Amino acid sequence: MDADEHEAHEESLAELFWAVARRLRHQSRQTLEPWEINPGHARALAVLGRHGPMRLSALADHLHIAPRSTTEVVDGLEERGLVARHPDPADRRATLVTLTDEGTRIGAAIRAARTAEADRFFGHLSPADNAHLARILRTLRD
Repeated sequence: MDADEHEAHEESLAELFWAVARRLRHQSRQTLEPWEINPGHARALAVLGRHGPMRLSALADHLHIAPRSTTEVVDGLEERGLVARHPDPADRRATLVTLTDEGTRIGAAIRAARTAEADRFFGHLSPADNAHLARILRTLRD
């Protein structure tokens, strides 16, 4: 067993996984720096961009965070002019959150930057390795 094989053998799957996760988080924060936006805000923009206007409770479900935290995220995005709140036409007591034009523009720019980041990060893997990794991660996620 050579030194690289010995080192790989000594590292557990969990240690490797968390090392990769830390590296991805760091790269993600760097990718978001030009927009001065945090990962939680970026996730909310992505959900709204993908699914359209929605109630705060639905956004909380998509983000897997508490409704109170979702209110804070939306408040921050609203202060920056990236989202707006509107009465829900189906229930005037409820509020819909929707992207503004600026929110749509920034969300698209972040999506493009993250796609390029992912291509760089995973680009050295073969197509077969990418497919295997995606399958494994889906299995672990579900």
